[in-house]
Amino acid sequence: MIDQPRRSPIFWRYNEMSQQTKPLIRIAPNTPTFDLPVLVGLEKGFFDEAGIEVRYSARYEDRNKTLTEREVLSRMKESLYECGSADTFNLCEWGGIDRVERGSRGARIAALRAAVTAQAILSFDESLQIPRDLAGVAVGLNEYTGSHYTTLQMLEGVIGRDKIVTQHIGAPQARMEILRKGSPVRAVTLMEPFISLALKEGAHILAATFYRGAEVISPTLSVEQRDAYLGAINKSVDHINANFGRYAHYIVEPTKGRLAPEELSRAFVRYGHVHLYDPEVFNQAYAWMQSWGLSKGKNDHDTIVVS
Repeated sequence: MIDQPRRSPIFWRYNEMSQQTKPLIRIAPNTPTFDLPVLVGLEKGFFDEAGIEVRYSARYEDRNKTLTEREVLSRMKESLYECGSADTFNLCEWGGIDRVERGSRGARIAALRAAVTAQAILSFDESLQIPRDLAGVAVGLNEYTGSHYTTLQMLEGVIGRDKIVTQHIGAPQARMEILRKGSPVRAVTLMEPFISLALKEGAHILAATFYRGAEVISPTLSVEQRDAYLGAINKSVDHINANFGRYAHYIVEPTKGRLAPEELSRAFVRYGHVHLYDPEVFNQAYAWMQSWGLSKGKNDHDTIVVS
């Protein structure tokens, strides 16, 4: 198991040698906002208690090198999974469907993930105050991630699809810097900890929505391994919810000291037990993706989701 000092949560040792006596599940890292139940599970030993060894398959700090890639399977999470170096990763619900369809290795969505997070459209521009003001105005985001899909959902019912303009910027850190400059876009979509950071620095929210994500997992993992992993995640969720402040330092780490743990808002991120991906919920999401041309619609719940 990875040894992590409490105040250095992200810079773990990886690929460390160990006598492997338990089934190993390798995780491709996501941002700490989404990976918090994993980080807490490692810190508290919940995976060991569940009878599995969980290990990150790469260093967290390497992840940001690929976040601006337009080709999604070249991004670190996806590439680690595709090459067989990771057994699971999490991302937004719609991205999960997209990666299962794009990938060649074979994957399934095991569940909707524990992190319930907001994406918010923010601006420093006083002429932009409500979603209607964004008609014809480019919104910066990261294509084929939660920021992309939720931006479309937040705006389509207000200004109509034909007036939505998006611009691929990349990683949330890059979007935050673009937001400060106000060029080449005047509004961007962000999640935590960058919502709290942007508000701290004087930005305002034009629209926000909450969503869950998907746990993408290799079909080669046994039902027992999958259940042990998700059960440990749920135990971490209970631990986080009992004392969120103890773990806020994980979430604010990407701001590099610009946002203190106590400055992180509780309004835009929370954690709940993982949910099975109900066919009705899946069908609604899948039909919406097809309506935007984001999926060719060649699959269904049985081929995308773990049975």
